[in-house]
Amino acid sequence: MSDKAKKIFFTLTIVVPFLLYCVYYYSHMIKNAPYKFSEFKSFVIKYGTSDSMVNTYNSATGDYQYLNRKDSLVKTNLPLHSSDLLYLHRKAAELGFWDFPVQELGDSSKIKGKPLRYYIEFNYQRKSKKVWFDESFDRDLKLKDANETFIKEIQRVLGEAEEKNKK
Repeated sequence: MSDKAKKIFFTLTIVVPFLLYCVYYYSHMIKNAPYKFSEFKSFVIKYGTSDSMVNTYNSATGDYQYLNRKDSLVKTNLPLHSSDLLYLHRKAAELGFWDFPVQELGDSSKIKGKPLRYYIEFNYQRKSKKVWFDESFDRDLKLKDANETFIKEIQRVLGEAEEKNKK
């Protein structure tokens, strides 16, 4: 057999079946993913001290309330675009939000004052994912970093949407 015939034979017997199997396998993985954006309904974030979680946002209604720098409560309606929601959905997937434990609370006596507590909930047609995260959580540093990164991204998206809404 010539070199060209060997390359063609190799491609047809090894490479093509492998590629077909990869397409088949990963298409089913994506199709059966537990949290799909096409089934996304809404997300909710609440944060504050454990006794008063005043800062809230609900993407289903667009209701947004938060304490500003002067400690006065600001209530507004802030609808997010689907591109912002898709970004947050993808960021949650990237950071592994679906695998986070439900309770991530730590010993609040280790922190001066009251630590901030966050409640994040993503709702889909068939499922929802809820996570309670406390700033005093100190068991898994990678998990803590992922939570903090995700919270900062949510707050950044809300801040940008509020700036656009003011214009």
